[in-house]
Amino acid sequence: MKLTTRRYLLPFLLVTSLFFLWGFARSILDVANQHFRDEMHISITQSSWIQVITFLAYFVSAVPAGWFIARWGYRRGVVTGLLLFALGAFLFVPGQQLGTFQAFIACLFIIGVGLAFLETSANPYVTELGDPETATSRLNMAQSFNGLGSMLAPALVGGFLFSGGDISVPYLVMGCVVVAVALVFSRVHLPEVPTAASTEVSSSTLEGRLSTYFYIGLAALLAYEVAEISINSYFVLFLTGKGYADKVEASQLLSLALGIFMVGRFAGAWLMQRIRPARVLLGCAAGSVVCMLIILLGGEWATYALMANFACESIMFPTIFSLSLEGLEGRAKKRASSLLMMTPVGGCAFLFMGLIADEGFLTLPFIIPLVGFVWVLLFALKSVKNTHH
Repeated sequence: MKLTTRRYLLPFLLVTSLFFLWGFARSILDVANQHFRDEMHISITQSSWIQVITFLAYFVSAVPAGWFIARWGYRRGVVTGLLLFALGAFLFVPGQQLGTFQAFIACLFIIGVGLAFLETSANPYVTELGDPETATSRLNMAQSFNGLGSMLAPALVGGFLFSGGDISVPYLVMGCVVVAVALVFSRVHLPEVPTAASTEVSSSTLEGRLSTYFYIGLAALLAYEVAEISINSYFVLFLTGKGYADKVEASQLLSLALGIFMVGRFAGAWLMQRIRPARVLLGCAAGSVVCMLIILLGGEWATYALMANFACESIMFPTIFSLSLEGLEGRAKKRASSLLMMTPVGGCAFLFMGLIADEGFLTLPFIIPLVGFVWVLLFALKSVKNTHH
């Protein structure tokens, strides 16, 4: 079965390019933690605020972004997100001149608001660009390019920063690229995909759908974000703190891990055309739980388990997102999508990992992602049961 049709091929390709951009932007944070610790001599807990502020921006702006998109459409939502992204990136230049941690935090908050607009627009839109039966596989394919951006950022930006480069430089380059992409989107037509309920959704349907299975999926996506963002953010700090790698080697290993993540998403998109997505999610969630347990046990297998987890978790976000939206259409789908895009606030949980690590327990922080993956496993079990009815 085809992922999309000829009619929607160009919109699908254009929107997929956005996944690369925000993957790159979010992954920079995973090496910026170590950079800010080195440059400003701050603790892991203090440096974790770059994640907390960025993902807090998702929480406060996802619902307004959903309202904006419901009123003005996907294309304007994308352009608005890109312009906010570019503004935050360009402000890193005066932020570098000020040289204060608070200035960088303010820039990252603006970027986070822009990313919330982009993700709230792009994720549900991709699910509509073709047959509903292939929506989950289609979103996994688009999200694979998110993985490509995530893979490249630590190697390129990490190598630059740890060689003495200014953090404003990669953001200035990103800002220029994002403005160019915004110009393209401002001039192309992205069709608002018609659905059976695109003009009106009854309150009973909306409340009925959002009060049961959807909310279980919402909690699962939040749990996944807690786990995934915390692991990515802690990766370099963990490897360097345990003495397994120096800073440059750790950033390169993170790129390798995110490369595994990207390949996992491509493989997942292919696999879900043959196996029900809920079953694939169940197997991957079980794998992540096992990986976290191995890490917590310590020893030489911890690094291998950490790398293997990136393959297991690779399909989780798009699969949970798509499964949670099943049965929703029109305004209901846009509203539900904005609620789902509040879940990156789970990245704030990295603050608690930092607090534990600063007490000298470098392995114990992985208890937080373990709990997250256990909840994803429970959602997967629920989804598998739903497919039998």
